[in-house]
Amino acid sequence: MVRNRENQRIRMPGERPRNRRRPPFHDSVRPVRAMRRRRSYQRRGVNRRGCAFFVVSLLILIFAVGYFFFGDRFFSGDNLIAGDGEIIVSFLDVGQGDSIVIRSNTHAVLIDGGGRQTQSVVMNYLRDAGITRLDYVVATHPHSDHIGGLITVLGRMEVGTLLMPDVTHNTDTFRDFLMAIENNDVDVMFPVPGENIRAGIIDLLMVAPPENFYNDDDLNNHSIVLRMAHGQTSFLFTGDAEAASEQQMLLGGMNLSADVLKVGHHGSRTSTTEAFLQAVNPTYAVIQVGAGNQFGHPHSEVIDRLHIHGVTILRNDTHGTIRMITNGREIRAYD
Repeated sequence: MVRNRENQRIRMPGERPRNRRRPPFHDSVRPVRAMRRRRSYQRRGVNRRGCAFFVVSLLILIFAVGYFFFGDRFFSGDNLIAGDGEIIVSFLDVGQGDSIVIRSNTHAVLIDGGGRQTQSVVMNYLRDAGITRLDYVVATHPHSDHIGGLITVLGRMEVGTLLMPDVTHNTDTFRDFLMAIENNDVDVMFPVPGENIRAGIIDLLMVAPPENFYNDDDLNNHSIVLRMAHGQTSFLFTGDAEAASEQQMLLGGMNLSADVLKVGHHGSRTSTTEAFLQAVNPTYAVIQVGAGNQFGHPHSEVIDRLHIHGVTILRNDTHGTIRMITNGREIRAYD
């Protein structure tokens, strides 16, 4: 045996190495167990990452499918669906203007379209509600904050009949409105108080303006006023009708009572007189008004009058789009 100076054995050429002493059993098992634990942790990490990826992918798929079928309504919660015998009335938040959608599960009516600057609000709502055809479009009167958004509606939607008063207005918006009617070959009818327009279970009675009222120079008083009765519930849609028109309605002797009153002229003091409010006797009053508008709408006199009568007030500037659903027995309100 040959050793070096440090007394270490030197292996000779061609000599096979001797077997080294094996470590005790527990010493050899320890690194194997540690390796197995590391592999187990690695597998767990892979599994966790795989589960997280699966969950995220599933959520993306759910949102994609929901948006495909329901549009923005899937995210906004605007998912009211009319069941059999139910009618949904939506007072759209179009700022300082009016726009109301009345729909059942098979038919739809649009009253006014707000101004041009909010036409997308109306079109998006119709799309998200799955409305592809409007049985009736009602232009209550020629002011731009009521007909501006209807120009786009007439151009993009299938419209059965347009109901409008037989008056004109010297504005670019009204001229474009008339051009949209002509270009899209829309059928037009003028209101006759006492007659009804019907779209399935949606039944609207024409209350105003009277046929002999066209000598009034105030276009607001030419507003078409409609009363919808559904079972034991009722709505009164007044456009911008003011005191003179309200007086004519009271003299006409028609039933004006309603659970829901769309307050005339955005809550202006020129509308919602005491006598008219007593005749309607509403539970709810909806005021379509824009926040911080230059007219100071709604006026305090109207708000006070409604409070005195114990009416629940709902406003677009504070509640956003207001939706109500009636089954003919009760009305439920949402915002």
